[in-house]
Amino acid sequence: MDIYTPMPVITESPEPLQAVDAISQEQMFPIREVARLTGVNPVTLRAWERRYGLIQPTRTESGHRLYSLTDIEQIRSILSWIARGVAVSKIGQLLARSQAAQVLSSIVPDSLVQADYAQWQGQVRTALSNYDDLELARIYGQVFSTYSLNVVFQDIFMPVWMQALQQKEIFGQTSEWVMLDAFLRSRVQQRLNLLRGSLPARVAVAAIDGHCHELELLLSALFLSGGEVGVRVLALGKPFEELTLVCEKIRPQALVLVSNRAPAADFTRRLNRLAMTLQCRLLLCGDASQLAQESLAGSSIGCLGNDGGLMRQRLQLFLGGTLDT
Repeated sequence: MDIYTPMPVITESPEPLQAVDAISQEQMFPIREVARLTGVNPVTLRAWERRYGLIQPTRTESGHRLYSLTDIEQIRSILSWIARGVAVSKIGQLLARSQAAQVLSSIVPDSLVQADYAQWQGQVRTALSNYDDLELARIYGQVFSTYSLNVVFQDIFMPVWMQALQQKEIFGQTSEWVMLDAFLRSRVQQRLNLLRGSLPARVAVAAIDGHCHELELLLSALFLSGGEVGVRVLALGKPFEELTLVCEKIRPQALVLVSNRAPAADFTRRLNRLAMTLQCRLLLCGDASQLAQESLAGSSIGCLGNDGGLMRQRLQLFLGGTLDT
């Protein structure tokens, strides 16, 4: 990981009381408060701004930094990529790509939709803070009756899960994350069982060991399920070297590997070596699919991306032989 340790800097002087009141009213936060909310110390926040341009806070007339709620969400996105092993120097490209996609999707303003998502997320957090499993189940049912599967998980529940994961080392937060993680895993597994039914397992889905949590593996399988595609989830912890043996026994048409970690130096080589030993198509999904797409171009390995709807569409095209790498 790209680590930057800047020289000590002089701490910014406290803002006057009136200025702090104005900050609160305008939903702007001084650097000390942002450090408390995100767990990122002020020295690192300044480094991300100066060296990498990852965040661009506004300034008061006296030169003090002020951060908006959007800046805070950006910081949490940065933490999420770092947790996946992405070097700080590479994160700017990923954020820019994400922002470009948001611009393309904002032809029709979606501020009301985002506010609605945030309201549901607030209810989920309240249920977790009260350890109220019945309320969590009620919220889940209401959300599913309102939105598509992709929105339910990608836009409402998983952002809460990811934030809880980042904060789970804080006293009291661990129990909340464990509760949400167990709840979502059980619900996703139920849906997977219903979708598979009596369909033959045309696709096997496996996690690269240590590259994702069980919930992320199950969700990937759920996003890939549907139509005539029967999906079988291979248990977490399968050795990479034994995947060929497993596929020889169950004979899927495709093996989809799930990875949410930044690819290591030998990642492409390992995938290509595995692909040569398989009698089925090898595909990759998750964040690693986005990060390794260029290095896998021209190989036999297909990249499905990390968006639920697109993953399923691309899988069907690969299985139908109408989409090439």
